[in-house]
Amino acid sequence: MRKVISVLTAFFLTLVTAIGISVAKNDGSLVSANGSASPSSQPTGSGSSPAPSGGATNEFSDLNSYYAQQLSWKGCSDGFECSTLQVPLDYSNPGVKAISLSLVRLPAKNASESLILNPGGPGGSGIEYTRAAMYVMTAKLRKHYNIVGFDPRGVGQSTPVDCLDDAQTDAYVASDGSPDNQQEIDETVTIYKEFAQACAAKSADLYAHVDTVSAARDIDILRAALGDKKLNWFGKSYGTFLGATYAGLFPDKVGRMMLDGAIDPTLTNEELSKGQALGFENALHRFLKDCPTHDDCPLKKNETAAFTQVMTMLNTLDSSPAKLSDGRTFTQAMGVTGVVGSLYDKVYGWEALRVALADALDGNFDALAQNVDFYTSRDANGHYTDNSNDAIMAVNCLDRPDRASLSRTEQLAQAWKKEAPAFGEYLAWGNIGCTYWQTPATGKPEVIAAKGAPTILVIGTVNDPATPYPWAKALAKQLDSGVLLTFAGDGHTAYFQGSDCVDKYVDTYFLTGKAPNGVVCSDGP
Repeated sequence: MRKVISVLTAFFLTLVTAIGISVAKNDGSLVSANGSASPSSQPTGSGSSPAPSGGATNEFSDLNSYYAQQLSWKGCSDGFECSTLQVPLDYSNPGVKAISLSLVRLPAKNASESLILNPGGPGGSGIEYTRAAMYVMTAKLRKHYNIVGFDPRGVGQSTPVDCLDDAQTDAYVASDGSPDNQQEIDETVTIYKEFAQACAAKSADLYAHVDTVSAARDIDILRAALGDKKLNWFGKSYGTFLGATYAGLFPDKVGRMMLDGAIDPTLTNEELSKGQALGFENALHRFLKDCPTHDDCPLKKNETAAFTQVMTMLNTLDSSPAKLSDGRTFTQAMGVTGVVGSLYDKVYGWEALRVALADALDGNFDALAQNVDFYTSRDANGHYTDNSNDAIMAVNCLDRPDRASLSRTEQLAQAWKKEAPAFGEYLAWGNIGCTYWQTPATGKPEVIAAKGAPTILVIGTVNDPATPYPWAKALAKQLDSGVLLTFAGDGHTAYFQGSDCVDKYVDTYFLTGKAPNGVVCSDGP
């Protein structure tokens, strides 16, 4: 949950625990489809060659020349192919500078269409997610479509936004998420100011152009470069916001679009954060109720008593941080992040949390620290393996204009603490990062109707902590052609998370176009 909370797919600990694949993650943001869409009849034929990565020179004179690119695919292990796409840094001046998007594809024999994946974020790597395609979707979909992944602008292997170095990120992750006095408040404000200043200094051009609307316009250039007349989209978490933004800009280019773990694009930063505070609070209590049904539960059977155990542990870390075996100091903020990271996924995450809490209640926080390190992409050598911590802030601060004052933040922290004692303060303070951002927002909360688009499948999980179920209901209602599939379970996102019912309906939709409307699938197969 760090600062601006992350929204990953529920794929979170599943792959890490089962096969050790590193999967990028992060938070959801919303959208304003307020940029002017590029023409819907852009050419897809041969064109200019790609510019060098990072946009050192620009061989693209206008938007049409970007649309005219031809992708050059090369094998890059295990049956995958890789390529690079060029897109404009600034859509208002497309001829000035190009940036690069890295792509990966798992081709299917005789497939005529692509299915583009996005796992969430902003900051999640579609490349890593696509490389794990066999753990993400059924064989039916992999056989029917060429599976395509990309790192969005500012993310990972694409031209990345760069803010903090490893030492600075360590300090940021460990910094107080619920300051109690003026000294702690001053230290928190300093951390956020330094973050904003670092982004402005190290990514002066890019960080002002990593908004979701620009990323959605990139997707249309990708669609054209793939030779697809329509966009087929497999979006989870923040990927629902990115997909919905695309549908609002290019409704006539939408093919089949799944939005799983949906974000309501009408919400402000403040409304999003409060929704997540309540969502994770609910998830923690559901975990506490479930814990005694397992032999390895280290907590008391009474839910209230168990909650007190967890809160006592976290509050003790506030006054007396612990030492990890690697020499690091483990703070209260890291403890909260470690708990939150496990609440995304009921099957693997809840089990991992039981194990970590058993050690933590005995004073050993190494297992809980492993959750934090995964969540923030930190390896055993202390290196952050991707730029997701930077990208999430950069994108979110552009996508929504409300930027809470310090006094407003203090007020919200106290109010939300009453409603969500475990996570309310953290979510309130997390919003203040954008207050000191060095460039204005370009998006705003608003309804996305995507009039003219074919049926769009929206999926909501009843006890989703990161993207609460009411958000999915709201998005399905806003979309002119939206239909809602409900998963009556726990965890973040629903497809390929253990429900045969959900998987069946999603596969049928992608294979035939037939979508369920108002169907509720129960927890489990």
